[in-house]
Amino acid sequence: MENIQSPIQNNSITVCGKICSSFTLSHRVYAENFYSFFIENKRLSDAVDILPVTISERLLLNECFMPDDYVEITGQIRSYNNNDGVRTHLVLSVFVKNIRHLECGDDATNDVMLDGYICKTPVYRTTPFGREIADILLAVNRAYGKSDYIPAICWGRNAKFVSAMDVGANITIFGRMQSRNYQKKLESGESITKTAYEVSASKLEQKA
Repeated sequence: MENIQSPIQNNSITVCGKICSSFTLSHRVYAENFYSFFIENKRLSDAVDILPVTISERLLLNECFMPDDYVEITGQIRSYNNNDGVRTHLVLSVFVKNIRHLECGDDATNDVMLDGYICKTPVYRTTPFGREIADILLAVNRAYGKSDYIPAICWGRNAKFVSAMDVGANITIFGRMQSRNYQKKLESGESITKTAYEVSASKLEQKA
């Protein structure tokens, strides 16, 4: 019997929410069109994350999805580099493996699992209120020798724990994908609002 290698199980996300944009053509690969849209996901605190999504046209053939529809998406977090002519930016997106309609209002689920390698020295800091935070960049392997580079933020004891790790450490994190608005100052002196995407880790394990 032929030995068929199982796909890598190191990157998964399940997120529910409301489609809050139209579908626009993102890119085309080998005659297959991929579309992008945004989904609105609520936290338990009632704060709202607006997350970018990428989907193949082949998942849209048999069912119609429209703005204001509530959906459940399962897939992976993917990254790519976008060059705006001045500098290169890391862009994240939820890459859809499966999508289905939900009843209206069922939009709280946001579960992420990533198994990867720390590829930059963790940045540890404390807030003015004494809360511990650590920023990490995780390289998560994909098939065909590719990797996704996913920023994550750890809190409290997890922040202290990961801050002592070296580049190359293999860790598994569980949490949620979130959006965060921030102000970026331009050379002209103007400030514009930008959105960053990251995984907020609620649980972290170091692998041997």
